[in-house]
Amino acid sequence: MKDFNIDITLTTNKKKKPAFSQLEFGKAFTDHMFVWNYTEGKGWHDARIIPYQPITLDPAATVFHYGQTVFEGLKAYLTKEEEVLLFRPDENMKRFNRSNDRLCMPAFDEEFALNALKELIKIDRDWIPGAEGTSLYIRPFMIATQPYLGVAPSKEYQFMIILSPVGSYYKEGINPVKIAVESEFVRAVKGGTGNAKTAGNYASSLKASEVASKKGYSQVLWLDGREQQYIEEVGSMNIFFKINGEVITPELNGSILEGITRKSIIELLTYWDVPVVEKRISIHEIHEAYQQGLLEEAFGTGTAAVISPVGELLWRNESMVINDGKTGELAKKLYDSLTGIQNGTQPDPFGWAQRV
Repeated sequence: MKDFNIDITLTTNKKKKPAFSQLEFGKAFTDHMFVWNYTEGKGWHDARIIPYQPITLDPAATVFHYGQTVFEGLKAYLTKEEEVLLFRPDENMKRFNRSNDRLCMPAFDEEFALNALKELIKIDRDWIPGAEGTSLYIRPFMIATQPYLGVAPSKEYQFMIILSPVGSYYKEGINPVKIAVESEFVRAVKGGTGNAKTAGNYASSLKASEVASKKGYSQVLWLDGREQQYIEEVGSMNIFFKINGEVITPELNGSILEGITRKSIIELLTYWDVPVVEKRISIHEIHEAYQQGLLEEAFGTGTAAVISPVGELLWRNESMVINDGKTGELAKKLYDSLTGIQNGTQPDPFGWAQRV
């Protein structure tokens, strides 16, 4: 039997919880955190749950200078029966290790990490909000900690997990968001780190998002980095289009993040016998479908937002209003079904939900 030994130190000074009815995304954090160290030649060691606290790093730590860092995002949900559910957490751990491999960071035991995550949730269980649309956001991450300024993979790392009670990611909630198609900046190219969940991808997206925000748009839709015409993903979501009855999402090409919600949506649509295809699709094809009245819906998918309908796309100063700016029937059905599986109010024929 595998040894899941984790040292646990409980806080003696519990925080005041925020009002669960007024939660913002990622601003409040629970009482405890998980920390796990890696040293080359020794492997992973000193797994512990401790009171939430600042971390101290040497100014020469590799993460500050060469960006060796990977993270994940998933959620815990409280059911009406007061059970705690996780949604496909094993997929997050697998993707984490794929990202580690791309960033030359050490793989970890996924079963051990998932067990540690569950123990942390049990300790901070009373931080899980139960209202509709709320959840406990889980942020596992790893940073390179060796104090060394040579351009080489670090020999020391810390893996950590922090928790945050959250409401909707977008202030619009399930209501449609407005997205600007980005034609100047690029997020990633094939062969780069676009399919890894690493901080640099998000840092490089900030400028375009800032410009879009000033125009009144919630996010940007990225095009490919070479020809700047093929759809890739939205800043924090994968993207789907319903065109003439068929659901289309960009195929994974090495620069698109392999979204777990994306994967689940494809499997759910297939289960419902809704035509769904992964393929390369250009912004010109989207525009043409819009002009012909065939662009029926668009929606983003991701852990934070789950399903986020797109009510408007801005491309080359032309506004494409989709489905009269309203939430589409399919997007709403997907949202209800997926969140129902996540919070235990709907059947889970796939076995996606795990009890803590």
